[in-house]
Amino acid sequence: LRTLKAERFVLDWRKQQQARAAVKLAIEDALDRGLPPVYTPGLFKQKCEAVYLHVYDSYYGAGRGVYAMTA
Repeated sequence: LRTLKAERFVLDWRKQQQARAAVKLAIEDALDRGLPPVYTPGLFKQKCEAVYLHVYDSYYGAGRGVYAMTA
């Protein structure tokens, strides 16, 4: 999340295909390093998609997001 906030969440990142792809790739890279090896390729893909959907729904970019509004 720190990497996404610092490098990937540009203004309106959700409207730009390249930005969305970069966020998805960053999530996959982080989970590939962090999940135990017992995760099957199918389960890995499922977890990546769940994290991406949460990020997509929660972080609008450039310091905006649902968690920023509660602070």
